[in-house]
Amino acid sequence: MLGWFKRLLVGRPLRSDRLGEQALAKRIALPIFASDPLSSVAYATQEILLVLTLGGLAYLYMAPWVGLAVCVLLAVVVVSYRQVVRAYPSGGGSYEVASRNLGQNAGLVVAAALLVDYIMTVAVSVAAGVDNIISAVPSLNPYRVVICVGFVVVLTAMNLRGVRESGRAFAVPTYLFIGGVLLMIVLGIGQALAGNAPVAESAGLQIRPEQTSVGLTGMALVIVGLRAFSSGCTALTGVEAISNGVPAFKSPKAENAARTMAAMGILAIVMFAGITALALISDVRYVEHTCDLVGFPGNCETDAQRTVIAQLAAAIFGGTDTVMFFFIQASTALILILAANTAFNGFPMLGSILAEHRFLPRQLHTRGDRLAFSNGIIALAAIAGALIYLFDGSVTRLIQLYILGVFTSFTLSQIGMVRHWNRHLGTERDPKERARMHRARIINAVGACLTGLVLIVVLATKFTHGAYLVVIAVPLLFAMMRAIRRHYDRVAVELVPDPGGMVLPSRIHALVLVSKLHRPTLRALAYARATRPDTLTALTAAITPEEVRALQADWDDRDIPVPLTVVESPFRDVTDTVLSYVARLNRDHPRDVVVVYIPEYVVGHWWEHLLHNQSALRLKARLLFETNVMVTNVPWRLRSSQAELKRVQLPEDAPKIPTR
Repeated sequence: MLGWFKRLLVGRPLRSDRLGEQALAKRIALPIFASDPLSSVAYATQEILLVLTLGGLAYLYMAPWVGLAVCVLLAVVVVSYRQVVRAYPSGGGSYEVASRNLGQNAGLVVAAALLVDYIMTVAVSVAAGVDNIISAVPSLNPYRVVICVGFVVVLTAMNLRGVRESGRAFAVPTYLFIGGVLLMIVLGIGQALAGNAPVAESAGLQIRPEQTSVGLTGMALVIVGLRAFSSGCTALTGVEAISNGVPAFKSPKAENAARTMAAMGILAIVMFAGITALALISDVRYVEHTCDLVGFPGNCETDAQRTVIAQLAAAIFGGTDTVMFFFIQASTALILILAANTAFNGFPMLGSILAEHRFLPRQLHTRGDRLAFSNGIIALAAIAGALIYLFDGSVTRLIQLYILGVFTSFTLSQIGMVRHWNRHLGTERDPKERARMHRARIINAVGACLTGLVLIVVLATKFTHGAYLVVIAVPLLFAMMRAIRRHYDRVAVELVPDPGGMVLPSRIHALVLVSKLHRPTLRALAYARATRPDTLTALTAAITPEEVRALQADWDDRDIPVPLTVVESPFRDVTDTVLSYVARLNRDHPRDVVVVYIPEYVVGHWWEHLLHNQSALRLKARLLFETNVMVTNVPWRLRSSQAELKRVQLPEDAPKIPTR
């Protein structure tokens, strides 16, 4: 049943040699790797307005300048990462750049920051998408968390089916969103130029300031602007994902990735600038607490305010009951939810690289049935779902934990690229190539300065609003990865063969555990005899005298050629009795090996596991820690397992057993 459900959910397994078929064309790679930065424009403007309206309407005049600064920063980061894509096409992205040029510790800081960022991408994107669904259907507000978690489950299932298949599913909503937003921008600006500017539903409302604006000048005013800017920088989340996914592109991989990044940057800047301009033209009012809107229609305690993009769609397309309003809301909700797919591709890929370098568990390096990194996908979904639950699916609360990790990786990556070009300039002699490297170094140096400045701003303005959790999480992840690497290194040293090779044991003592005389016991005895050990003992623990006498009688009646050894078990604990016997045997023969044969039932139903093998499992778990002890399971298949055995068939391409 579980196998059937897995096939339904994930699909048929793909052979390893079909990995090349999963390579992506640019038109499919764009929605897969760029859906996060493209979707961020749906709420980046909203986050800017949310900060500026804390003082009422007094600071909205700063919004155009804040938006312009975000656009400039986005352009610089995109151009900078195009250099990363071309210089490091293996898919390590910021982690590889920092590790190679700044050292292992810097690389791990970047990796920890990116892992946190990918987790937050899923949580924030899904929560923002559900926000837009609730804007169209306000009655769904009480079920916000359930809907969010449900979408995380759906995204997980789609990504488990493979990168190429999920990309096809996500391509249409992404392009619909791009088309819808561009159409809205063109119509809205056209209406404004024609003298019929759109008016948002919140334009006539006043805002009750949470912070007094009296006498707020100088440094205090700068802090408000910087905080708005740091919130608007959410538009840059996910920009680095393409640099992590270069191996997924079709050849020429680096060039196709660079072109896709350029297309992503242009689209993101145009859409963000257009939405910000329209929000200011239509006088959108957006606040953190709905009750701060003076004159808000409805119950401000329970009713949610429509998002900025929802208000713009209603104003430009003629109301909240028009086809285009619902189209914009549906496509926005879809792209925001599917934007999490950027993380579902970036997190498992980065986790695989870190696992290959022994900084994360090796299981994260393994591809699943559909050639996707299934363990990484499931881990990401579980952590993001937990965050959504803990923060009640609130974008405003989750967003405070966002982008700090993004700019940490941005800054260290660009510093690493500057060192990369410095190193290559020391050996390059071709004038044209040196000129190109000088230009690239200037681009990365400017990027490092700007992103470093933004990192300081984000840390200063968001620390007390929740970013301190990320400041704690990144060092913890760093320490965990270092500890995992130390463990793997220690185990590797421990497993190095001795120069003289393995020393053969002097003798082998076989123990067959006997609870009663039945067919599984006889089979275990036969198998143990076939291995020709130096000594063979059938061992039973005496729980009650009656059981021992009955077993001894059966043993004698069958004339079994193996002596039955009975050991007293005064406390009725079979496990401790057997362990004590094995310990004495080890003590008397320290250079010998003891092989314990345990008869074990093979069952066909899950509930039968609860009824059988419990003592065997406990004993086996304890015996594994004993020195010079080997444990051999001797299976006996019950009838219930036969149906399962018939159902499982060898695949057509299974290797044939050679015969003589």
